Formats: sequence, structure tokens, C-alpha cells
Amino acid sequence: MKPLISAVRRKRGSDVISRLREMAISYELKPGERLNEIELAERLGVSRTPVREALTRLATEGFLVESSRGYVRRPLDIQEMLDLYEARVTIERDCLRLAFERASAESIEELARYLEHSKSVPANTPIPQLVELDEGFHLRIAAMAGNAELKRMLVSLNERIRFIRWIDMENIGRDSTQSEHAEIVHALQAHDWEKGEKCLTSHIALRREQIVEAIAKGLTRIYLAEQR
Repeated sequence: MKPLISAVRRKRGSDVISRLREMAISYELKPGERLNEIELAERLGVSRTPVREALTRLATEGFLVESSRGYVRRPLDIQEMLDLYEARVTIERDCLRLAFERASAESIEELARYLEHSKSVPANTPIPQLVELDEGFHLRIAAMAGNAELKRMLVSLNERIRFIRWIDMENIGRDSTQSEHAEIVHALQAHDWEKGEKCLTSHIALRREQIVEAIAKGLTRIYLAEQR
């Protein structure tokens, strides 16, 4: 029975981490909010132990800040987001460079088909799902690079900027994003690294320039939702 109990506990712990991570990504845990282990445990219907372990994990992932009185949700900070987008450019540029060197013709065509699938999704699809498709495009390029560590870093970074990408998708819309994605695919098909790098860099740089506006809108949404 002990192995079964251990497996159940691991599953419960994983579920708690996933749920609290979702709450952090969406800012259901408010910026600067001090987190109470007892309240969170009651809210999730679990003991304090998996909650404590989850909070420790989320702090290492950059969502929380540890203080003398426990954990606090990291504020929605302009400089932090600028830094994260700068890191994103660096990681994704390396992924794209390696994809140009290593990707097969078949994997490039699979990326093109994924883009066509994304375009076929109805325009009124919920924003989180549109952002998931957007992330999926970039993660497929990371997979084509053949470097698991670069992909892992991109997955982690995506989680920390996802809320801003939701706001950005509302502001920009998916048509602009997909048009830029199409240019990247065409560059891969033509083996034109310079064009591909230029498209990718400008694609992310444009989003970085709009971070201040996105954060202002994000904070408004967070606190308006609290009043409803």
C-alpha cells in the first residue's frame, strides 16, 4: 500500500502546484498579496504540506517572493517584464538559429500546417486559447532546434509572461500575430536566416514596446475583477 499512498501524494502535490501556478499566472493571486497557507489549503481542500511545498516551488520559478512572514505574489513590475521579453528574444533567436541548422523539411511543413490550423480557429475563440496557439507556434520552433534545455527555459518564461500576452492578444489581435508567424515560416522554407531572424526579432520587440500599456490594462483588469 505504501507505494500507492506515495503515488497519490505525489499526484496531489503536482495538482496543487499546477492550480497555484494557474492562480499566479492569471493574477488571481494579486500582485503584492501575502499568501496564507491555511487559507490556501482550505480553498484547495488539501493539507498545508502540499501547499507549503507548492509555494516553495513557485518561488523558485519566479512567481513569488519569500519574506520573513511567508510568501508574497511578485508585483506586476515593468522592468521585470522588459527583462523577461529581452530574455525571450535571446532564447527564441537561438532556437530559430538552431532550427535553421537542424530542422528537417518535414518538420518545417508540420509548422506550416500548425499555422494553418491556428488560422482556422474562429476569431471569437477565448483569448487564453489563442495565446496557447501562439505559444505553441514558438514552442514548435524550439522543438525543431533540438535543444531540450532551450525549450525548457522557453516554457518557464512563457508562464511568467502569459498574463501580459493575454492583454497583448486583446490589443493586437491574432491576425497581426499570424501574419508575422507566416513570415517566419516562409523564411524557414526559403532557408533565409537573415529574414527569419529579422521577422522574429521585430515580432517580439513590438510586443516589448507595448509592455507599459499592457501592464496598466492588466492591473485595471485585476482589480476590477476583484470588485465584481
